[in-house]
Amino acid sequence: MLLVLVGVSLSIGAQPVSPPAVLAAVMHPDGGRDSIIVWRLRMPRTVLAVLIGALLATAGVVMQALTRNPLAEPGLLGVNAGASLAVVIAVAAFGISGTGALMGLASVGAAGGAIVVMFVTARSGHRTESTRLVLAGAALTASLSSVTGVITLADERTFGDYRSWVIGSVANRDPGSTAWLLPVLLVVVLVTGLLARPLELLGMGTDTAASLGVSVSLTHVLGFAVVTLACGTATAVVGPITFVGLVVPHAVRLLVGNRLPIVLCASLVGGPALMLAADIVGRVIAPPGELEVGIVTAFVGAPVLIALAVRRKSRTDAVKTEERSL
Repeated sequence: MLLVLVGVSLSIGAQPVSPPAVLAAVMHPDGGRDSIIVWRLRMPRTVLAVLIGALLATAGVVMQALTRNPLAEPGLLGVNAGASLAVVIAVAAFGISGTGALMGLASVGAAGGAIVVMFVTARSGHRTESTRLVLAGAALTASLSSVTGVITLADERTFGDYRSWVIGSVANRDPGSTAWLLPVLLVVVLVTGLLARPLELLGMGTDTAASLGVSVSLTHVLGFAVVTLACGTATAVVGPITFVGLVVPHAVRLLVGNRLPIVLCASLVGGPALMLAADIVGRVIAPPGELEVGIVTAFVGAPVLIALAVRRKSRTDAVKTEERSL
């Protein structure tokens, strides 16, 4: 499916290119019209969607494993909002525009958002309760978004940059950002691969994982480091894109089961597939213009979130009813 979507992404656009012409342009670039369209316009966009999708899907799997919460998703837990605020402050207050510097600052903001949400949830005494985690993330996102809005409205130049970035799009982005994304993705995949077994054991409970030799504190630190690095980098490059980290892990589990190492590997394919599918739909759904990929993923992810929340509540009510009957 991913290979098919890559071909479709290279073919569909304002100037359609037939599949045979795409294949010829990829295999033998000759500087002609089709070759220029494929290599200069659509190939960077396609590669960017693949890399961003892999980062966000991996972050979603890791966050759900760390929190043992199927509703956990970086965009819902204040991570993207923290990264967005950090980027806006960097641009407005310090005039920073370099991709590398923005990635670092976005990662710091993402880490801050995650820490605040987890701290609030832990203090409430319901560390693993889905509703409290999502509500805390929603509250933090609303607060940080308000601050971001105040800053952008006060600075016209920052608002112009922010408006084109905040929606979340893989179109018209700096091609050089791919050079930053590749090493970040390699680090994320390597660390996540090392954490796959500890995270799987952590799903049995912290006490059980510790008795089996897992360093619970180290696993949490490295896991949240992976999430913040992946989400901060993705947000700095293409803007905040939500629900990819929520939808992909659930879709993958329906296909390959619940074994975490297999889910992680499959998500590295499922994330790019969802991003490319959303980008392709955005190009063709509103001609002659297009919808940004962040809007399309929101339309897909919101119903999934509602369905998961309703199903989880139904299961919880059923368990409580059974307990009362016993």
